[in-house]
Formats: sequence, structure tokens, C-alpha cells
Amino acid sequence: MMAGRNSSMAFLAVIVLALAFSSCKSQYELLLNSTDADLKYEKAFEYFNKEKYRKAGELFESLSQVSGGTDRDDTIKFYWGYSNYLYGDYVTAEANLKYFTDVYPASPFTAQAKYLRIICLYNSTYRYELDQQPTYTAMDEIARFLIENPGNEHYDECMAMLDELNARLDLKAFEAAKLYYVMEDYVASRTAFRNILKDDAETIYREDILYYIAMSSYEYAFNSIAARQRERYLTFVDDYYNFVSEYPESGYRKELDNCYSKAQKYLARHKGKTQDGE
Repeated sequence: MMAGRNSSMAFLAVIVLALAFSSCKSQYELLLNSTDADLKYEKAFEYFNKEKYRKAGELFESLSQVSGGTDRDDTIKFYWGYSNYLYGDYVTAEANLKYFTDVYPASPFTAQAKYLRIICLYNSTYRYELDQQPTYTAMDEIARFLIENPGNEHYDECMAMLDELNARLDLKAFEAAKLYYVMEDYVASRTAFRNILKDDAETIYREDILYYIAMSSYEYAFNSIAARQRERYLTFVDDYYNFVSEYPESGYRKELDNCYSKAQKYLARHKGKTQDGE
């Protein structure tokens, strides 16, 4: 008997909770579809201040459809994008914030909107293995923000974002060139690594790149036909000297010294010979 009563009470509790949830949901839906702009505006900020950013964003979006030409329009459109941003919908937030800054370049919210937009672009980039076009877009916009807002309070954060995105591009280029080396395509490997330095001489992978350039030259010479080995070992010697002049204490030095010694012995045995062996 007691067990049956407890089951009934539990069932009743579930029904009450379900009705309460349904009622709460219905109230929000009624508010969202309401034509009472003042109430909707008040509730949008209420949700925003309670960190319920999805609902706040939906209300600001609804208000934006009827706020054009009013004193509230820039506030509504800014907080629509800001809510998207705080909710983590960076794609929608970026689009809304860009629209806002284009329409309201002199609004009190514009400086913050521009900064939030570049964070959205930064957060919408992909890891280095994937397409890096969003990375280039983010870097361009961050650089533009710094130029247009010299000495702004977000300078350090912007530079940190640029440094991280640059490092990601460096890593992508380095790994792509290294793949040629792993595949034993030493001509393509050397060319790809040299192109990286041509585009970015200050890359954080400079030491590794110079090492792989030298090793690509050595492996290419070692695996060449006899008639071509001498000239190709001479290319390696040039790459070797380029490396050791910059990184005399490198951890790669022992391996490269060993290759250099072998190359010198070969060149000593074939001193004075042309590439045709004469």
C-alpha cells in the first residue's frame, strides 16, 4: 500500500515539474513572439545579465527587426552580436558585429565591437592541418585594428593573437615541406624549405629548416648518379656552411658534421673532375 502511494507521489512530482517546465518555456515563447518592444527590451537585458546569452540573443534579434530608426537601434544591434559572442556562436557574432560597425562607425559601442569581432575571427580559425584562409583573414583584421586604434588597451592581446596565428602558419609550411623530405623527394624538399625562408626569414623554425635544406642536399647528392654527385656534394657543402655559421652549437651539428666529413672525402677523391667524369 505504502509502495503504491510513493509511486503515485513520484508520478505527481514528475507531472508538476513537466507542467512547470512547459509553462516556463511557453512564457519565453510568448515573450519572443510579443509585439511589446519595451517588455522584450527589458527582458532581453534581464536574460543577458543572468548570462542566458542564447535567449538574450534571440530577443535582441527579434527587436532588431523593428528597431531601425529608433534611439535603441545601435544598442540592440550591438548586444545582439555581443550575446552571440558570449554564447560562443562566433560565426554569427562576427557577422553581426561587422554589420554593426559598418552601420554605426561612431557609436559608443563601436570600439568594443571591433575588438570583439577580431576575437570572433581568431576563434573561428582552424588547426594548422586544415585550410588557413580564416587565419589570413583574422590576421589582416587584427593588423587593421591595431593600425586604426594605436595605443589601444587591447594591444598586448592582439599581438599575442598575431604571434599565435603566425606560428600556426609557420608550422603548416614547415610540416608541408618536411613531408617532401619524408617521401625522399629531396629536390622538392630543399626548394620548399628555401621558399619558407624567402617568405619568412624570421620563422621560428629557421634552425630546423636550414638543417633540412642541408640534409636534402646531402641525400640528393648521395643518391645521385656518379656523373652528378660532385656538383651536388658541393651544393651540400654550401648549405652546411650556411647552417654552422648561424647555429654552431646546434643539436644537429654532430649529424651534419658527419655528412660533411663524408662529402669532403668524396670530393677529395674526385678533385678536379668535371660532371662528366673527365
